[in-house]
Amino acid sequence: RERRLRELQAELAACLDRWRPAAHRHRLAERIAALASGTSSDNQWSMSLSSFVLGERLRQVVDAANERLDHMSAGRYLLRHDLRKTAGARGRSGGGLGLRVCDGWTGVDRDPATLSGGESFITSLALALGLADVVTAEAGGAEIGTLFVDEGFGTLDEDTLDGVLDILDGLRDGGRAVGIISHVPELRSRVPAQLKVAKTRTGSTLSTTGTA
Repeated sequence: RERRLRELQAELAACLDRWRPAAHRHRLAERIAALASGTSSDNQWSMSLSSFVLGERLRQVVDAANERLDHMSAGRYLLRHDLRKTAGARGRSGGGLGLRVCDGWTGVDRDPATLSGGESFITSLALALGLADVVTAEAGGAEIGTLFVDEGFGTLDEDTLDGVLDILDGLRDGGRAVGIISHVPELRSRVPAQLKVAKTRTGSTLSTTGTA
């Protein structure tokens, strides 16, 4: 029995010697995987590797969007890329893709969820235009020559509406085609070419005014 126990002890020691390097590699791989997925305690921003890559692109979009948002909000609002978790992130990871709204009137950073309907509209429009700029600027990127904006104009006050239309007019002057889908009467005097849809009980009819 003593001899057998010594044999088993030697066998166990040999097995442990072979296991230790594999266990070390496994722990290292596990730490790297947790770090890349944003669930590691070493990852202070809870940011996954994919969010890190997308976060850099989002920063570029925010920089481009702020050029339009500053004008449309009369200098009040600017966007800021935030590394912290967004309000809707429920998992352990989720950092790197947050946004904050810098309010130049109050000096306070705001959650985008606190914006009013009109403020959300111009912020979303600025982000869409910023994304188009970033895509166009990419090496080999396709130019986005046509933009359709569907509704949202009814939530804007007169001054903000003028600022938004100034931006859209600038895009049109730069060679882009801009289509506005809206029922706001104030837009009729600002949009030269219009396609009107009239609904009846027997169907809808189209009529055009102005020239493109």
